[in-house]
Parts: sequence; C-alpha cells; structure tokens
Amino acid sequence: MKQLPRGLACYRRTRDFTETTVPTGLRNRHATRPGVWARISVLEGQLRYRILEPRAEEHVLTPDRAGIVEPSVPHEVEPLGAVRFFVEFLRKSE
Repeated sequence: MKQLPRGLACYRRTRDFTETTVPTGLRNRHATRPGVWARISVLEGQLRYRILEPRAEEHVLTPDRAGIVEPSVPHEVEPLGAVRFFVEFLRKSE
C-alpha cells in the first residue's frame, strides 16, 4: 500500500458512507484530480479497494488498514458486507 507524502493537508472530508449509501461513482472507475491525494478510512467492517492502473492492485481495507489514493490514479471500491467509511482529500499545504 502506498504512503502519503509529507506536507499534505486535508481540505475536505466526505460524510460517512455505508454499504447502502456508497455513491455509484465510488463503486465504479474514478480518479482524483491532479495533485489531490485521498485516504479511505474504514470505521466498521471491510471495504475492497481496487487500484486499476498503472498496475492493478486489490486491498481489503479495515479499521486498522486505510487506503491511499494517488493523484489521477483510477480506482474503485466495493463494500464487503456491512461497512462504514469516509474519504479525506489532501493536497500540498500552502
């Protein structure tokens, strides 16, 4: 799993999502804008996180294992049963 680089600051956080409220856009191929990183934090349950390019990877995220999204890298998520999670968006601090 990737690591967040130093010097990033969170500028936005989603609300908590569950297996029934995950937006369709997160379940399908999508990417952050250039320069924007994200951290997917699972509060309860498990979430499958797929990195689609440049090299396919698949991780199961849990409360003890967050997912790191690199800028512009296509990815998607899939709930594995009951889950509660949120996403933080980060960029270089000014």
